Amino acid sequence: MNTFERVRESNRIEGIEREPTEAEVLEHERFVALEALSIPELQHFVKVYQPNARLRSAPGMNVCVGSHTPPEGGEHIVVQLQALLTAINENILSPFEAHLKYEALHPFTDGNGRSGRAIWYWMMKNTLRVDLGFLHAFYYQTLNACG
Repeated sequence: MNTFERVRESNRIEGIEREPTEAEVLEHERFVALEALSIPELQHFVKVYQPNARLRSAPGMNVCVGSHTPPEGGEHIVVQLQALLTAINENILSPFEAHLKYEALHPFTDGNGRSGRAIWYWMMKNTLRVDLGFLHAFYYQTLNACG
């Protein structure tokens, strides 16, 4: 699966049926090629995909996603996100665990699904023997985590 197809799959999970933009494809490639993840790099990624989204670093920056209510906005979101990125960079978490923790934290006002999948791809870039799409590979990771 090439980058264009990865971005298209990630967009479609969000209900975005249009073809990926060149900027989205290039940003995905840039992000996945990073040596380490950081909050500024993540903010840059989210800005390309969801220009109005903001890191939920201030009180009152609360969101609700379906039946999930992430932690309320505030400086603790930044602290928790930094701790999560450190664990990811140090390879302490599996891609599956990291994705679940990121989505539960929901650190941005929007764009969390696509940025969370980009983090998952970043973590998987050296482990995918067969280049499966996110849904296919994540399905098997879920089964392994439950077994």
